[in-house]
Amino acid sequence: MRLQRGRPRMNFLRRYARSRLALLAAVVLALLLLGAVFAPWIAPQNPYALDQLDILDARLPPGEAASDGHLVYRLGSDEQGRDMLSAMLYGLRISLGVGFVATAIALLVGGAIGIVAGQAGGRVEALLMRLADIQLSFPAILVALVLIAVLRPGVQNVVIALVASQWAYHARTARSAALVERGKDYVTAARAFGVAPWRIALRHLLPNCLPPLVVVAALQVANAIALEATLSFLGLGVPVTEPSLGMLIANGQQYLLSGKYWISLYPGLLLLVTIVAVNLVADRVRELLDPRGRR
Repeated sequence: MRLQRGRPRMNFLRRYARSRLALLAAVVLALLLLGAVFAPWIAPQNPYALDQLDILDARLPPGEAASDGHLVYRLGSDEQGRDMLSAMLYGLRISLGVGFVATAIALLVGGAIGIVAGQAGGRVEALLMRLADIQLSFPAILVALVLIAVLRPGVQNVVIALVASQWAYHARTARSAALVERGKDYVTAARAFGVAPWRIALRHLLPNCLPPLVVVAALQVANAIALEATLSFLGLGVPVTEPSLGMLIANGQQYLLSGKYWISLYPGLLLLVTIVAVNLVADRVRELLDPRGRR
């Protein structure tokens, strides 16, 4: 039984590994996740500890040693004397954490709304889907900016803003999948036996709606990371004392023309690599879970 249960998973991994580009993206993403999780142990400096920062070490080029000789800034330092490598690891931690948490919550909220709409039908479905249409009619960045302006910047408020700008995608996907499954024989048989609607939704509709929801969630992770970086770049994201990659890029923008490129360049490259890796992994997962894309 264990072999039979593990066989579909192994087949999925084997098919995924056929794409070398997707496999490379998965390895890169795994390394980024490990770097973010273990940042407190592998970072040369805690960039959030003000007692470890020295203004005399501000804007030092890559490879320069600190004024007291206790640290070598491998990727240089920023205007506050923070080690760029350490700041990038901690910033990556915030960016990935906010992106994954916001997408997971949006998946739960939007998926539940979509399944309820598909199961209930009628006025309930029309009301919920019109709300989703209204949300989708506004750009995600606009929704996030309005909510941050009302709630004020902060990690929790950024997550709320991202969830509010993403839930409709999951809701419409779940509703479409639920409509397809609702008309199948096993759902009709469950209704004939008097199974409660909530039990049909949880035990029958939800498991069969998960593959498209997983695909949408994987694609939305990259969008959430990019949106969080945009908000932080504009100064409306996480606090200044705990900068994410977007804020690190913004901090070095004014020094680009003065030759101190490393303050913005390295965080920008890390953000680019992260988003590209997530998109490649998500695109490969979509190909494997989409029956029309299977080979």
